[in-house]
Amino acid sequence: MTDDLTRLANSVLWPGFFGTTVPAWLHAALEDDLAGVVYFGQNVAGDIASLSSAIHDANPHALIGIDEEGGSVTRLEVATGSTLPGAAQLGALDDPDATEATGRELARRARAAGVDVVLGPVADVNTDPRNPVIGVRSFGSDAALVSRHVAAAVRGVQAGGAAACVKHFPGHGDTHLDSHHALPVITLDPSEVEDVHIEPFRAAIAAGARTIMTAHIVVPAWGRQPATLNPAVPGRLREMGFDGVIITDALDMAAIRESVGIGGGAVQALAAGADLLCIGNPTNPGDAAASDQDEQDYLAARDAVVAALRDGTLARERVEQARDRVRALAAHLAEATPAEAPAFDGASIVRAALHVTGDLAVAGADAVASALAVVDARRRSTLAVDSAAAYVAEALAGDGFRVRLDVARASDDERSAALDAATAAEGRLVLLIDRPDVDAEQRELVDAAAARDPHTVVVNVGLAAQHPLPVPTIEVGAASRLGAEAARALLLVR
Repeated sequence: MTDDLTRLANSVLWPGFFGTTVPAWLHAALEDDLAGVVYFGQNVAGDIASLSSAIHDANPHALIGIDEEGGSVTRLEVATGSTLPGAAQLGALDDPDATEATGRELARRARAAGVDVVLGPVADVNTDPRNPVIGVRSFGSDAALVSRHVAAAVRGVQAGGAAACVKHFPGHGDTHLDSHHALPVITLDPSEVEDVHIEPFRAAIAAGARTIMTAHIVVPAWGRQPATLNPAVPGRLREMGFDGVIITDALDMAAIRESVGIGGGAVQALAAGADLLCIGNPTNPGDAAASDQDEQDYLAARDAVVAALRDGTLARERVEQARDRVRALAAHLAEATPAEAPAFDGASIVRAALHVTGDLAVAGADAVASALAVVDARRRSTLAVDSAAAYVAEALAGDGFRVRLDVARASDDERSAALDAATAAEGRLVLLIDRPDVDAEQRELVDAAAARDPHTVVVNVGLAAQHPLPVPTIEVGAASRLGAEAARALLLVR
């Protein structure tokens, strides 16, 4: 028989897992009051609705979350690319009604898959253009714009019957480090943190957000601990009137794993005031992942919490408070009824959000291109955005030529060979990039292509270029299938 401390620890844990079926360890944990699971890309290759049903059969109160934002970050459409507008596209359009409709459609798809909690929207104000992990996941760099779209997204997701998880408090937008790999320190004046980076979270709370995710960042004005482990951070959320579930960012990220460890992070986060511990994606270690990495990470958190409860390091009352918040959310979602909504047209939203710099007609000379030859020179993937996925280039090139070029590692000869092959192929030469202002290699490739073929066109799926490029540019604002299809149509239909 499982002891009550193990059940209590389970009730605040939210692990990821390998595969498209419920592994034995997870089934046992669900029967022992596990709070639920989080889906990542490796979980959705099969029948996700049946997987969700199996999880709820094991534990009817389990909360199922998914790391889904639309645009550049998709798990529901991990194989083919998102058909939902992304945050930067919605921010560029600046139509909160479109953002709310997108949130409602995201929730509809999530609920159809048996998912309860959508890990979005991103409320980070992306004030550092070097930011390697937020970028186009943010609605923009202006706090007021981000605030109104975060509120609209929350309204949409929750009208659709799911819970929105607003992230990453107190704001991951002003950093050039990725907390998947390091521990960013936000060296801003405290007033700027409050007036700029926290403002969208105030808007989310006012809109009724049911969950908020903390970030693995340090704000020195609030202490030297990462926000996830710092009592001042949940305390600030409660001061702001938030009474929902505080969720941690993944405890397997380097900022936690390589400092206090998953177990230490779990105990400290609960003690600080977090309610639900997202353990993370077991595929993140890559080739270093053990075959039972999912179970190992879960046990590291569970056993540490049980030990801390047993020796009094962690107050039982604190964990019971967290458990009760999680259960209240699950009970609410079990009764939630999605609001009726009109048919959703994401393609029209994305087309309206596209921005063209330069004259595409000049780039194509006098003839309409019948094909595109695509050099995919995007940066390598982060753990949040799968830039290596081929679906963006495939959707852009169609049946035409395409080649992947790792500009950071390619030699001059390899770059020239890629451009030679694309130039020799049928169709207009298109460079697919994502960091034109901060990636010198991408800039150099654009310059080389422009010198070689003045009819070259750039399709940028990252933050819009602030410094003019020497050839016409389509600013897409998301590494998504929908965005690539819109850019392709713009190039071929003139």
